[in-house]
Amino acid sequence: MKSRPVHLAVSLLLLSISAIAAIDRHALVSRFNPTRNASNPITPMQVGNGAFAFGADVTGLQTFLPFAIMSSWGWKNDSLPPGKTIEDVENYKGVSWDSHGRLVQYEFGGEASVQQWLISNPNRVNLGRVGFLFFDARGEVLNITEQDLTNVQQELDLWTGTITSSFTFQGENVIVQTYSAQSTSTIGIKIDSPLVKSGRMGIFLDFPWNDGSAKFSAPFVGVFSATSNHTSVLRTGGGLGRNVEAEISHSLVNSTFITSIGGDKFTISRNSHAAHRYTLRPTGNGPSLSLSIAYSLDSPKSVLPFKSVANESKSLWAKYWSASGFIDVLTGSTDIRAHELQRRIILSRYLMRVNEAGDTPPQESGLVNNGWYGKFHMEMVFWHLAHWALWNNWDLLDRPISVYHSGARWSKMTDPSGRSAPGEINELLIWQQPHPLVFAEYEYRAKKSKATLLKWLNVVNETANWMADFAWFNASTELYDLGPPMYVVSEDTSPNVTRNPAFELAYWRHGLDLAETWMERLQAPIPKVWTEVRQNLAPVPIENGLYAVYEGLEDTFWTDPAYINDHPSLVGLHGWLPPITNVSSEIAKATADKVYTSWNISNCWGWDFPMLAMSAARNGEQDKAVDWLLHPLFEFDDIGMPIGGVRVPTPYFPGSGALLYAVAMMAAGWDGSNTAAPGFPTSENGWNVRVEGIHRAM
Repeated sequence: MKSRPVHLAVSLLLLSISAIAAIDRHALVSRFNPTRNASNPITPMQVGNGAFAFGADVTGLQTFLPFAIMSSWGWKNDSLPPGKTIEDVENYKGVSWDSHGRLVQYEFGGEASVQQWLISNPNRVNLGRVGFLFFDARGEVLNITEQDLTNVQQELDLWTGTITSSFTFQGENVIVQTYSAQSTSTIGIKIDSPLVKSGRMGIFLDFPWNDGSAKFSAPFVGVFSATSNHTSVLRTGGGLGRNVEAEISHSLVNSTFITSIGGDKFTISRNSHAAHRYTLRPTGNGPSLSLSIAYSLDSPKSVLPFKSVANESKSLWAKYWSASGFIDVLTGSTDIRAHELQRRIILSRYLMRVNEAGDTPPQESGLVNNGWYGKFHMEMVFWHLAHWALWNNWDLLDRPISVYHSGARWSKMTDPSGRSAPGEINELLIWQQPHPLVFAEYEYRAKKSKATLLKWLNVVNETANWMADFAWFNASTELYDLGPPMYVVSEDTSPNVTRNPAFELAYWRHGLDLAETWMERLQAPIPKVWTEVRQNLAPVPIENGLYAVYEGLEDTFWTDPAYINDHPSLVGLHGWLPPITNVSSEIAKATADKVYTSWNISNCWGWDFPMLAMSAARNGEQDKAVDWLLHPLFEFDDIGMPIGGVRVPTPYFPGSGALLYAVAMMAAGWDGSNTAAPGFPTSENGWNVRVEGIHRAM
C-alpha cells in the first residue's frame, strides 16, 4: 500500500482544523464597519441600546440634518379635538356588526374626530436635536453648510458601538466620538479640536414640536419652527443631580421630557425666548470637550460621565457579538454574493439591537423615524422579534415580549396602553393571534424549564381560548370556520366575504397544537373546546390543485391584480410554518411554484422576500432561497438600513428581522432537517456556512 504524500496529508489536516475552528467574530464584524464621507439625507448612522437611539449625520451629531433622538418610552397625547372632552374619548363607541348570530362592537366607525384622535394618540416623540456650532473670531455664529467641511470621514465601529467622525473646518481638524449608554437613555460625546480651545466651537440643543397630524414622519420627526406650540425651561446651578450641570424641561401638551447635561465645564444659554434652541460653549482651557446628555421623563439623580457611557458601550457590544449566535457565510465561500449576504447579516444584527430591543415591541421604522404615529403592529412582532430566539438573545427578547403577559386578543396596531387603534384592518386582522404561542415554544425549547411553562401558562391559555372562541361552528358543514368578518395577511380582500383563509387556517391549527402540547407538558387538563376546534377546523381551501387565498375565491384569482399584489402568504404554508396536519407539503410546493411565476413580485417588499426564501429552503430549492434573500427589490443601504421602497418610508425593519430569521433557519436547520446548513447550496455550489450558537427553527 502506497503512503499518502506528506504535503497532501498536511493540507487535509489544515482543512479539517479550519472547518472546526471558532469563527473570528471580531474580524468578520469589523470587516463591515460602515463608512461615509458625506451625510445621507434619508438614513443616519446610529448608536443606541434597543430602547433609545441617536441618529447622526456625518459630523457625529445632528449638525446639518435633524435626525431623531427616539426612545421606546417617549410618548405624548395631542390636545383633544375642538369641542371634545376626555369623557367623549372614554365613551367613544364604534359600529356593531353581526358575526354569526353574535353582535360584536368594534372601535371603527364612530364619531370621526374622536376616532382619528384615538388612531393617532399617543404618538412617539423626537426627544430633540444636538449639533455643532462654529464661531468666528468675534464670537458670532457662522452660517455654514456641510460643503464647508473638508477631509470628511466617518466610521461606525460595530464591535464597540462607536461612531468616529473627523473633518477639517477652516484649516483646523475635528475628531468626534459618539456613544450610547446601554443602561440609560444617554449619549456620550467627545470632541478633540483646536477649535474647542480657541472657543470657536460649541454645541446647540434644539427641541421640536411633535404631534399626530401625520401618519409618517420621515426622514425627520417633528417641526422645529412651530415654537409657540410647546414650552421649554432651562435650569442650571445647584440642586440638580450628580454630574448634572444643566437641565432642560421640554413640555408638549401634558407631557414633559427632561434633558440633562453633564461633563466638562461649559456655559449654556437660551438663544431666544421665542425658540427652544440652546447654545452650549466650553469654558475649559484644553482642546477637548466631553459631555453626557441624558433623556428621561423625570429629573435624574445622576448622569453617567462620558467615560462610563463609552465603557458601557464597548463592554456590552463586545458581549453581544461574542456571546450570542453567529453565522459566517463568507469564509470559504466562492459565490460572489456571499459578501453581500454577510454584510446584510452583520449590519442587521447591529441595527436590530439599536432599534428593536426596548420594553415594548418596535414600530416598523424602529427608533429612526416615525411610521403609523410611532405605534407598533402586533402582526409584525414575529418579523421584528422572532430572530432573537434563534440567535440566542433571550435577554433582548424578554424585554418587548413582556407585553404578552396581560391580554388575550392581540390587536394589530397599538401602543403601550394596549388599546387597539380604531380601523377595520386594525380590528379585523387575525393572523397575529398565534404569535405568542410560537414565542413561548421557542423559549421552552431554549430553557426546558418548568418555570418557563408556568411563565407562559396564562398567555397560552388566554390566547388559545380566544382562538377557539373566534372560530364558529358551521352547522351546514359541521366544521369550524374562520371569518367573516376578517382580513387576510395581505389585507386586500373584502372582510365581509373572507372565509377560511389558507394561511390563517394553517396557523390556527399550528397554534392550537402548540397550546395543547403546553398543557401536556404541565400534565394539566386540555380544554375540550381547543381539541374540538383543532380537530374540526375547515380544510385549507384548494382550487384546481393549489391552495387558494380563501374559501370560495374564484379560481381566476391568479390573474386578478386585486389578489396577487401584496404579501404572498400562500408561500408561508410550508416554509415559514413547519409541516402541519392540515397542509399538504406537495400542494404547498406546487402553490409556491405558482406564486413564483404568477405573483406581482415587483410589488413585494420587506419580509416577503425572506418568507419566499424559507419556502424555497424547506422545499429543497437552496439556490432559489439565496436568490430571494438577495433579490434586487430586497435592498439594504450602505449602513444596512432596509429600504422601504414605494410602500413605506425607509427603514422598514421587518425586512431585517425576517432576513435574520430566515438565515438562521437556513443555516442551523429546522425540525426534521438532517444536514448541515440545509437551506444553503452545498460547498460544491459555492457556499461554506459556519454556525455558532444558533437554535433550529420549528
